Amino acid sequence: MTTLMLFTLLGEVGLLLYGIKLAGDGLQKAAGARIRWILSTLTRNRLVAVVVGAVITILLQSSSATSVMLIGFVSSGLLALPQTIGVILGADIGTTVTVQLLSVNIYDYAVIVAGVGVAMMFYGRAEVKSVGQGILGFAFVFMSIGLISQTVSPIKHNELFRELLLSLQESPFLILLLSAAFTAIVHSSAATIGIALAFSLQGLITLQGAIPLILGANIGTCATALVSSMGATFEARQVAVAHIIFKFLGVMIFYPFIAPMAELVSHSAADIPRQIANAHTFFNLAITVIILPFAGPMAKLIQRLVPETVAEERFSTRYLDERVLSSPSLALGQATREALRMADIVQEMFKNSIEVFRKGDLKLAERLEERDDDVDLLDREIKLYLTKLSPESMEETQSVRQILIISFINDMENIGDIIDKNLMELARKKIAKGLSFSKDGLAEICELHQNILENFDLAISTFAAGDDELARKLIRHKAGVREKERELKQAHIQRLQMGLRESIDTSAIHLDVLSNLKRINSHICDIAYTMLAGK
Repeated sequence: MTTLMLFTLLGEVGLLLYGIKLAGDGLQKAAGARIRWILSTLTRNRLVAVVVGAVITILLQSSSATSVMLIGFVSSGLLALPQTIGVILGADIGTTVTVQLLSVNIYDYAVIVAGVGVAMMFYGRAEVKSVGQGILGFAFVFMSIGLISQTVSPIKHNELFRELLLSLQESPFLILLLSAAFTAIVHSSAATIGIALAFSLQGLITLQGAIPLILGANIGTCATALVSSMGATFEARQVAVAHIIFKFLGVMIFYPFIAPMAELVSHSAADIPRQIANAHTFFNLAITVIILPFAGPMAKLIQRLVPETVAEERFSTRYLDERVLSSPSLALGQATREALRMADIVQEMFKNSIEVFRKGDLKLAERLEERDDDVDLLDREIKLYLTKLSPESMEETQSVRQILIISFINDMENIGDIIDKNLMELARKKIAKGLSFSKDGLAEICELHQNILENFDLAISTFAAGDDELARKLIRHKAGVREKERELKQAHIQRLQMGLRESIDTSAIHLDVLSNLKRINSHICDIAYTMLAGK
């Protein structure tokens, strides 16, 4: 093999990998948030979970990507280990669909397929453009396999090199190791088997030589999951271990029977490329049939192998997983969950803040001030996470959602600051001076606080559901709170005019509390304006 041929081959392999990535990105965009919904709602039944795993892997064009996504979901509490077993097995079946497509001899039509993809990207709507990108990716994959086949074609006339390749096939364990290493590097078993298909077109690899390569490619996909689980929760590590056990168990079962397997699969198709694709499909279907009935016991075994660890006391983010940043819909979903967690903390701070005024509880005030530090951390981390999303990878609706999340957490952080730096400061002043609100004054503050707390619930529901009608309702409620605040200030002034001692002593604090409650309500209702402005 000449140097030029080697570099040409490397370029064609690069085109193959790029095509697989492009196809995955395009189909993933087209699927959008459906991937997250499918995983979270349709994985409770084992057989359905297998289908889900296969479909998502077809969309992502990588069982490794599916496993990484599962690790992220389990780490964030969206899925439990037993739910993932069927998905993992289905993901392995999903990769066989891609390989089956590659085994069909349509290389000569790759340019036409590319033309269809480009036309859809230029002239279609958002989802059509994404599907077009996926089709273009497949065109590159088909084209690269044809090019690889042409590049290695001269080798079949070189008797020495041909003998070398064929003798290598006499060492199946070495082929298995090389295949596993290459798959681990490129993160795609489909790419490894695609290269084998290109070689088989020139008669440079036999079916019996391809089977250990298939087994090695299946082992190599474990590397991505293993690396992704490092530093994650114990549940996420369990998913990675499950993936590894299934693959190694399958290889251990089939490796001693390579020759009988080759004999069996040889009857499934006339040409070697289809036979190789069928061997890959047969292997993964067989593993699913063997393991799926024992999913429950397997889950218990894995939980014993990777036991639960004690969680750290230090407060940190719970749902932000950088492993899903390549999928904007999933990343935005995780950021939304973290934002809702942040809102729950702020709402709890606001709910308890009135008790500091009622009971003069300085310890509670200190706890609320400490919680504001947690809110500041979440605000910072969520914004940093969202800035890592590539604008080019997001559709317009996703960009709008990104802005909405940032606006929402910014308002939550502002509310936390008002509670910490303003309301608690006023409470401390009241306690230090031994002051008490008048009976009517305290009742009015509590009433306004309760109205705003109800608005807080409505705002969180509005953000979580993205409901325009809830947003309009929240805006109407804002006007009601503003009117209520004016009435309560007027009532306080009337008590001052009556010369009520408690009202006179607490007047500055009382009016400042009302003003700060109104400010909090304004931040609560900002989500409605931001949401409606983005429509």
